[in-house]
Amino acid sequence: MSQHKNHNIVLCFSAIVPLLISIAAKADEPGSKPAATSVQAAGAATNAGEANGAAIADAAPDAQAASAAAKPAETAPKADPFAFGDFTWLNGNSRQHKPVFDYPAFTGEIRIDTNYVYDLNHPRDHTLVGSSELGRTNEVQVQQLGVGGDFHYENARGRLLTQLGMYSTMTPRNDASPARGQWDLANAYRYVSEAYGGYHLDKMSGINVDAGIFMSYVGLFSYYQYDNWAYQPSYVSSNTPWFFNGIRIQIFPNDHFKEEIWLTNGWQSYGMFNDSPGIGSQTMWRPNGNWSLLSNNYLYGKDTLGNDKRKRVHSDSSLEWKYRDTPDSKLSKSALSFTFDIGCEYGGNVKCTSGDARKPSQYFIGFMLYNRWWFNHDRYGVTLGGGAITNPGRYLVLVPPINGATAASGTPYFTANPGDPYRAWDASATFDYMPNENVTFRYELNHRHANVPYWAGSGGVTPPGGNTGAPASLVDGWQPDLRKTETRFTAALLVKF
Repeated sequence: MSQHKNHNIVLCFSAIVPLLISIAAKADEPGSKPAATSVQAAGAATNAGEANGAAIADAAPDAQAASAAAKPAETAPKADPFAFGDFTWLNGNSRQHKPVFDYPAFTGEIRIDTNYVYDLNHPRDHTLVGSSELGRTNEVQVQQLGVGGDFHYENARGRLLTQLGMYSTMTPRNDASPARGQWDLANAYRYVSEAYGGYHLDKMSGINVDAGIFMSYVGLFSYYQYDNWAYQPSYVSSNTPWFFNGIRIQIFPNDHFKEEIWLTNGWQSYGMFNDSPGIGSQTMWRPNGNWSLLSNNYLYGKDTLGNDKRKRVHSDSSLEWKYRDTPDSKLSKSALSFTFDIGCEYGGNVKCTSGDARKPSQYFIGFMLYNRWWFNHDRYGVTLGGGAITNPGRYLVLVPPINGATAASGTPYFTANPGDPYRAWDASATFDYMPNENVTFRYELNHRHANVPYWAGSGGVTPPGGNTGAPASLVDGWQPDLRKTETRFTAALLVKF
């Protein structure tokens, strides 16, 4: 696909969106604009970090009453998306039933994530390798301080949440796209985890059109640990996109189903790696309050910096099942989640399958399985789980921060050449104490293993005296201490208002 054709894709998409809005808006005439309702929040509510199904359910009666008053008496109020059930049990969803700060045009949100990691490898530079959720060991660190919320007035909508703490350095360094061009995109966006504005259409059960930075939910887990069953997710979540920067259209044909269409700058990127956008979609179906089925599909992208011949596709599918719900029993609830991912790259001297020495196979296959138990009216929680991946070419393996290496620089101490092998598995046990809906005390044991040295050993990944020379350079007389296994204990205090 030529650069000219890629630009045409973006231009056509940008032209179609306002046209669809105009057609839908005219279809509503005559009549007044609906006031902001919980339908606008539903686009966020289907995933964690913005709202949840139960919060919508609480708000639905008021919203439906307002809608009924503004329309002819014979018009039945529309069902809000996923308002028919309580989905606070979902992995990746907030467990709060209603927001703390809730006003007619603004729903506020504050998140604080503080952790301590004890690594049995005892890296002397206190640096953790191979995680997008944790970065330091043997220290108390603020991983995320997020302040913001959702704005909703008439048909206008928007969301802003800050990104302060460790996330503000760890997330930008995993994106290689700022290395292309000027204006330092990594610094421009490093303090923002979500920032988008949008327009709501009161058609079907709701249509939202948003533009900016939004969460992807590829890999099921939320970017925010308070929403999850475990702190450290397995690789199919940790190594896949947390966010996209682009345009999102959410369509709710009814209150059980959602379809999203994405046109993004690329695979978890602030900018474009080459001259082509990323195209993808999300499909969600919740037949009842005990099941949730989710499929994310990255249909097309050129996401290898400086290689416009190489293309990427990826599919991520999850199911969640609540198989026990007995609120008055000691074991009050049980649920499981299963996620399977498959994807590949092709072109630019690699193939999806049947590769050889000239054009190696470059693909990603992985899964994760978690089971969660709640006790004593959901005051305590226990999660057991883990997963595994194989990723020849290492194109989704997080670059170890050896001598300050980033996704853009790479490192000669851990290459990502076509055909380079990488297989890994992990297991975890998590215990949560949840005295109320705003606070979680979390304790977690993780064990991770790779077929090649990857995790930080006792010698660490930082040269004596600090980073030396360019991040991608060799340091004379020094080697990072990399191991095939890692076992660590994490204690975290997670707060959400």
